[in-house]
Amino acid sequence: MPRVAVLAVDGGNSKTDVLLVDARGEVLASVRGPGASAQNVGMASSMAALDKLVRRAARQVGVADTRDLAEHTAAYLAGADFPREEAALSRALEDLGWSRSTVVGNDTFAVLRAGTPDGLGVAVVLGAGINCVGVAPDGRTSRFPSVGRISGDWGGGSFLATEALWWAVRAADGRGPATALLPAVLEHFALPSTGELIERLHFGEIPWDELHALCPLLFRVAAEGDPVAGRLVDRLVEEVTLMVTVTLRRLDLLDEPVRVVLGGGVAVGAGPALTGRIALACGERAPRCEVRVVDVPPVVGAALLGLDALGADREAERRLRAAGAALLANPTPAAS
Repeated sequence: MPRVAVLAVDGGNSKTDVLLVDARGEVLASVRGPGASAQNVGMASSMAALDKLVRRAARQVGVADTRDLAEHTAAYLAGADFPREEAALSRALEDLGWSRSTVVGNDTFAVLRAGTPDGLGVAVVLGAGINCVGVAPDGRTSRFPSVGRISGDWGGGSFLATEALWWAVRAADGRGPATALLPAVLEHFALPSTGELIERLHFGEIPWDELHALCPLLFRVAAEGDPVAGRLVDRLVEEVTLMVTVTLRRLDLLDEPVRVVLGGGVAVGAGPALTGRIALACGERAPRCEVRVVDVPPVVGAALLGLDALGADREAERRLRAAGAALLANPTPAAS
């Protein structure tokens, strides 16, 4: 079998990607599965889900036993928000015995490395939640807790979806202004009233996960000129811009040339209608920043961080990025 240098994991709230990569940057195996954040499903279930995916990846390279599968594990996970969580996740992953060394970090660092040649700059992830990290040339970092409303967060796909529903319901019962979100939400669920939608959600007849589809609906209604939806998108642009500029200020980089990487399903799915506005707003406050959307899957960033730890060369990075671009164009189907 080919020698596996890096076992890379990008563990988000909605999906998990695993890559096996050799020292030359060649992708040996690629697996995708559902989200398995320990914050959401518990540590034991999270580790079981990750181990299942790694075993599937190992079978792709003809290996049945995953102990000592790779030289290094680079696991960048949603829910690794505090040092105690990183330590607990590291212990749990080390117990699985996949590799001789293991590094665990927040998944935002994988997005930053995926979008930069050196892992320096600022990354904002707009996925199910919202998060931001910055790394300065001297190694200083800036992070936010990013655990929801209790840590001051505003935004993310799940939050925006529930906001779209909230405004639609209030338009229906008279507590809020008229909005095109109301007919759009009812049409999406093929229901005659918000009352029936609320009841079905309450009794679990419509899974809460199905609300995620209201996020792209919100952007569509905003683009059509609805003022309520438009204000939500305006607020999201302002929130992302705030996270970026606060991070740059903390790192003394407001006036320096710096890369700002946008990642996550919301950022990628919304396209230039959102990301272009974020770039303009960030440019007004940090004129030398360069804003871009990540162009390879974040798991490639995790793998690059793993290769960095092993001292791989730039040619290995080039090969891995080329493979990552192909993965983005033809993503691995998720398996349960």
